[in-house]
Amino acid sequence: MKMLLTMICCAASVVSVAQQDAAALIKKIQAKLDLVNNYEASGKMKTNVTFLKVPEADVKIYYKKPNLLKIKNEKGISFVPKGAVSINLSNIIGGNQYTVIDAGMDKVGTVSTRVIKLLPTDDNADVVLSTLYIDEAKLVVLKAKTTTRENGSYQLDMTYGKYAVYCLPDKLVFTFNTKDYKLPKGVTFDFDDGAASKPAEKNKTGKAEISFSSYTVNKGVDDSVFK
Repeated sequence: MKMLLTMICCAASVVSVAQQDAAALIKKIQAKLDLVNNYEASGKMKTNVTFLKVPEADVKIYYKKPNLLKIKNEKGISFVPKGAVSINLSNIIGGNQYTVIDAGMDKVGTVSTRVIKLLPTDDNADVVLSTLYIDEAKLVVLKAKTTTRENGSYQLDMTYGKYAVYCLPDKLVFTFNTKDYKLPKGVTFDFDDGAASKPAEKNKTGKAEISFSSYTVNKGVDDSVFK
């Protein structure tokens, strides 16, 4: 009996240490994200939605703490699903209103990553669960999966270069369910079957891929940009 109790206590201790390590790792990532108060970025965006023919576009991405985000193409209009506000990791990790759960290790491509789940403490929060795949050596998030109550589920896949110090990716792929994709009012595109309009196909996967060419960090972004 004493041996059993000892084993149980040891197992509980290991779990506790793992949870503490996971929480410390999230704080390190958050510290890097906190270095960015605002940014303006330039890049190219490819949108792959089965029922739309959307051309590749030059885009500007604007961010300002705590959660203002805007994507504009060369015509001043962005075409992304509702959940795209969370393409900035600060919107996922910021706030500390969650329980950190260590979920072991997994690979993203050839890179071994630490898997950490964030479970919101607010029962009414839109985000139900976020799962992060973290490169511990470089302290960057390579993949993030988020499930929400209102805006479906989506995934971010990120690769990094010279802006890794800020956890800002060189390339980002945003994957979502097309049923959560809505066109802005008054905007039309060519549809794959030539029809004038067609509802989003349910349970189909869409992607928005952004390749960043440059960032201007902490030089100020006017609030009017987000209106």
